[in-house]
Amino acid sequence: MPRTLPGIPDMDEADDFALFRRATLASAGGGGGAGFRRRPPSAPKIAFLFLTNSDLTFAPLWERFFRGHERLFNVYVHADPAARLLLSPTPSFLGRFIPAKATQRASPTLISAARRLLAAALVDDPANAFFALISQHCVPLHSFRFTYRALLADPGAPPTPAGGRRHRRSYIEILSGEPGLRDRYVARGDDVMIHEVPFEQFRVGSQFFVLARRHAVLVVRDRRLWKKFKMPCLESMADSCYPEEHYFPTLLEMQDPQGCTRYTLTRVNWTDSVGGHPHTYRPPEISASLINRLRRSNSTYSYLFARKFSPDCLDPLLKLADSALMRVTG
Repeated sequence: MPRTLPGIPDMDEADDFALFRRATLASAGGGGGAGFRRRPPSAPKIAFLFLTNSDLTFAPLWERFFRGHERLFNVYVHADPAARLLLSPTPSFLGRFIPAKATQRASPTLISAARRLLAAALVDDPANAFFALISQHCVPLHSFRFTYRALLADPGAPPTPAGGRRHRRSYIEILSGEPGLRDRYVARGDDVMIHEVPFEQFRVGSQFFVLARRHAVLVVRDRRLWKKFKMPCLESMADSCYPEEHYFPTLLEMQDPQGCTRYTLTRVNWTDSVGGHPHTYRPPEISASLINRLRRSNSTYSYLFARKFSPDCLDPLLKLADSALMRVTG
């Protein structure tokens, strides 16, 4: 048999299944669940889901972003157990680490980690309306007020079939016809994805998204597509193995294409990528003009987050916090 890359341990799968079942039941009943404090109904909140394998270097910048809006957000952190976290958690991150499992590139473990974060946030607080997946290298590009209003005032959200309140859309990149897509489709073997995922419905997009609550539930409830995407890639196809860039856009394209924007709100610079990693910004590049460029898209929307920044960018970014990054623009 062909040699494969590492897969998902059976014990991890069993733990996840129990968590996802609790999240699905909690969402159906509108209540909380074990592990986090149950809360009364409140204004819609944004759940910030930090997926990391190193220190949250930019936590002080996020604290500046969160300041004064404590009733409108929740933080959840999935930190790889093998990571050596040397920095003490700042207030918004204290006690917000969820039970985590090992993650690595070229494996479905990054999908599992994102699903755990979604499930933990669903169980924790029924007011969580949006779920933003963030890496330790991400920074905000606007004030919290601007970000909150941009998400909740989405003018493109489709109305419900009965003509009632508009469904909130998910901000997730969904692309087809991209170069190399066929190689990524057969990374587990020529016929492995059939019949659940025909090539014509196989999609790709940024790993970082903002999901509406109904789509977060859809993701943790899924078993059919996960059965395929959890299978390990062939060692010979390691260079084409990026399951975290395919599972979420493919699932949402198949289940609710009209409920997605098809674009991401996280800006990434791929112009000089190396080994599948995007450009990493360094301190000499940090300026107000860079922030303004990162915000701009090719459409009417503004990017809300950006990556990838080296840890030593913290001080220059903090110096720009009040004058550029966190300036209230709406």
